Amino acid sequence: MTGGEDRDAAVELPGTAHEGSGSPNGDTPPGALTETALEALLFVAERPLSRREIATLAGVDRATVDARLGDLEVSLSRRGIRLIASGEKVELVTAHEAGGLIARYVGADAIQLSNAAIETLAIVAYRQPVTRAVVERIRGVDSDYTLRSLLHRRRIVELGRAETPGRPYLYGTGFDFLERFGLATLDELPPLDATVAAGLVDPDGAGPAWGADAEPENPPEPEDPAAPR
Repeated sequence: MTGGEDRDAAVELPGTAHEGSGSPNGDTPPGALTETALEALLFVAERPLSRREIATLAGVDRATVDARLGDLEVSLSRRGIRLIASGEKVELVTAHEAGGLIARYVGADAIQLSNAAIETLAIVAYRQPVTRAVVERIRGVDSDYTLRSLLHRRRIVELGRAETPGRPYLYGTGFDFLERFGLATLDELPPLDATVAAGLVDPDGAGPAWGADAEPENPPEPEDPAAPR
């Protein structure tokens, strides 16, 4: 009976044949990372994975991870799954063009953002990292409820705290924002009209905080752009 059980186990777990030969990852031994293995890893992951995590798990260097991610991104470009990146982390998401069908399936199309939420989201996406005080100065109204609503819907995330008196929270966008708007990275955000970009400048502070050398063509174009009041 023991032999029969062993044969059954061998049929059910073919990858275990590699365990005794120093290949704990089955057909992908440490020091190797195939495009197929990378796709499978990202598929089963319950959260975005950092490039460092992937390199450590696969036993490869960062250059190999970057190369395989590039290959995978190209392979997925015409399929229903996309590879998106936010900083050092990557994740598999559904294709933006399939959003309508998927929304009807999960009922997400019933959740719509208000004009105030769209306006606030545009400011956060363009100005990130940004504090609530800056958002409110640009909008000219209290934005606490709107920011909390966007946080609850995971359209924005807390990035940390500012090194200013009171240590206020800094807000920005995360993976859910990229997925919702069909973006692979923030670099794919559509250009802003100069007039709209001017409306997102803090009237009591410095200009847009997208980096010293960032051009105002990166933020998302809001449906109802904010303007100083």
